[in-house]
Amino acid sequence: MPAVPLVLLAGMNCTPELWTGCGLDEALTPAVDADDMNTQVDRLLEQLPDAFVIGGLSLGAIVAMAVTVRAPERVLGLCVTATNAKAPTPAQRAGWARWRDRLSAGETPADLQAEILPVLLSERVRATRPDLVKRTLRMAEQTRDAVLAAQLRLQATRVDLLPGLDAVRVPSLVIAGRDDALCPPGFHDEIADALAGSRREQLDAGHLVPLERPAEFGALVRDWCAGVGAATLGRRSRADGTGAW
Repeated sequence: MPAVPLVLLAGMNCTPELWTGCGLDEALTPAVDADDMNTQVDRLLEQLPDAFVIGGLSLGAIVAMAVTVRAPERVLGLCVTATNAKAPTPAQRAGWARWRDRLSAGETPADLQAEILPVLLSERVRATRPDLVKRTLRMAEQTRDAVLAAQLRLQATRVDLLPGLDAVRVPSLVIAGRDDALCPPGFHDEIADALAGSRREQLDAGHLVPLERPAEFGALVRDWCAGVGAATLGRRSRADGTGAW
């Protein structure tokens, strides 16, 4: 485990396979499977180390932001990708309710994932990378119906996190996919504006940024985490009198 533990939370209907190839194999990857946001945050704070860097994609990033707003004293750094900090719209709530109904009627997470491939993967990847299309569907095949149903209920308990992010004072990295049809770059500008001193990055990708650009995504996160780790060790050294000011 690295000196500064890294936690990565996958998005809805995804698994930790999302991070494969990013060079982040030592990261902790707890499940996002609670029925509501408060319960999900409580579970993570019980499971995770006393201090950690937390990141995520889409719903996973929303949970990571909620953890940071709730317990900033435990979060050493926040990394969010392909996400939205605002409260759900009525259209989103209705869409999630329809998906829950379809799951109850016998459709599978993979059936639902296949339907939204155009908003998960960029047009270029869908046309030229059948392996990534298969991985996207495989993650859904590995997601149990009950887990996706819980994630859909979790989505509906989201609140506007932007006011809470205004008070966050931890290092932050905000990564957008240039071709993300679900959470466009403008959403990330709002988040970065709310997070004091955040680092903003864009990669040539659709919504599943680490799947499409694993090397670039991993390099960004590792470089940023190294800076967070160095700053943390510096603060600890000064606090115990072993480091120079």
